[in-house]
Formats: sequence, C-alpha cells, structure tokens
Amino acid sequence: MNRRQAIKKSALLFGTVAGMKTFPATKSAFQLGACDWSLGQTLSPDAFDIAKKIGLQGVQVSYNTSKEPSGLSDPKTLEIIRQASKNTGIKISSLAIGELNRVPYKSDPRTEDWVLKSIDAAKELGAKVILLAFFSEGDLRNDIPGQKAVIEKLKKAAPYAEKSGITLGIESYLTAQEHINIMEQVGSKSVKVYYDFRNATDAGNDVFNELKLLGKDRICELHMKENGQRLGEGTLNWPEIAKAVKDIGYEGWMQLEWASPKDVDIVGCYQHNKEYLSKLFAY
Repeated sequence: MNRRQAIKKSALLFGTVAGMKTFPATKSAFQLGACDWSLGQTLSPDAFDIAKKIGLQGVQVSYNTSKEPSGLSDPKTLEIIRQASKNTGIKISSLAIGELNRVPYKSDPRTEDWVLKSIDAAKELGAKVILLAFFSEGDLRNDIPGQKAVIEKLKKAAPYAEKSGITLGIESYLTAQEHINIMEQVGSKSVKVYYDFRNATDAGNDVFNELKLLGKDRICELHMKENGQRLGEGTLNWPEIAKAVKDIGYEGWMQLEWASPKDVDIVGCYQHNKEYLSKLFAY
C-alpha cells in the first residue's frame, strides 16, 4: 500500500476528511451495572474491582446490612465506597436498601431513618436513585394496611428526596396499577417504580402490558435477572423485553442481579450477560 492509498483508507475508516459523512459506531442509550450483593460483595469496595473486570459501568451499592445497620451513614464506610469508585472508574449507579426485606418499611420505625439518611448518602456519592425493597417480611401484596403505612411514610420522605434530587424506587411484587396507585397517593415526582421483569413475571404479571402502562416516566431503573440462569438461558423472552423497553423510550441504568447459575465464575458469567444485553440494546 503506497502513502496515498494509506491516507485514503484512513480517511474512510475514521471520517477525517473534511465534509465526509461519518458513520458512528454502534452505541446504546443504556448504562449497565450490577448489584453488589449479586457480585458477592455487599457494601464492599471489592464490588468495584469485580465490576471493572467484567467491564461494567457501575455498581448498585447496598446502603446497609444486618451487621452494619448504619451502613453508608458511617462517614468511614461512605468514604471507602467513594474511593473504590474513584480508583476503579466505576460509577456508583444507585443505592439499595435490601434490609427492608428483613426489617419492613411498613412496620418498623427504624426504617424511616434509614431512608432519610440514605438520601443524604446518595447525594454525597452522586447517585440519583435509591431502591426500596418490599419482599419477604416487607411484602405488600394483599396488605392494604401495609400499603397505607408505606404511603404515609413516603409522603414524609418524598419532599426531602425531591429537594435533594433523589428518586425513591419501589420494587415489589405489586402490579403496575398498584404501584401507580401508591405513586399517585404519595403525589411526588421523586417516587417511581424500580422494575424487575423476573419478579413481575413470577408474580403473574404481564411485563409487556405493564411497561406500556407505566411508561418511561414512572420507571427509575431496571433489574435484569433470571434467578439462577444466565440471561437468555431462562424463561424470559429478552429480545421482546428489549424491544418493549426501547418502544417506551426508556433510557438509563440496567442492573444485573442474580443472573448466574450456582457456584459459577461470576466474572465470566456476567461478561456473557453484558455482551448479551449489549447486542439486544444496541441501536
């Protein structure tokens, strides 16, 4: 190849010639992270090292644990997580209070303080979403008094979250309409749904109808999981889910959670999941 040919080829590849039409590389409007608990590193800086090996963009960090109830409200713990993010270049995509599954928001007064302090922690760490979990002991299905209690507590917490620029995401087995009813009664743009396709399907809900009903503005983030399977190897129709997600115009974080068989190498498994989702959500 002579010099002239080399220059021409370079221009074709990189669009460096003035006036030439360029063709951008395939990209995605979505950011991909993983929950620290599904990486086996709950509230640990090691989650960021693993996420970097996988090639993820972020980590969803647990606010606290049963052994560390103060969690990220402890300045030392918060700084350790902040430094882990800074050192690895992996973002703190969002926070999550999974302890609400064991210590229910609907009935335990300690949880109100957790939620308020998690808002402060999220603001300090630059995270915009906090997942509030409602499973196990915190399940809201067929529990009208529990739902009413949650609504009243969210009415108190939501203004503070809104002022801080933080969204509180409800993740539960409730239907989309039940979630909408809660959001409407709370009456704050800071309360949205944290949508999980596996949970919704297991609860007997139609995820495609629910996505249309909720729309992009009521969903803050997405969990991508199959409970013991790699993505694409379980029962969920991920190609159709990807289409439905793009159809409603959702753009934002997706978090890998429990998308691995038992005792598998998590790095290799989540690299598979990352590539699988990258192909489905590319445009």
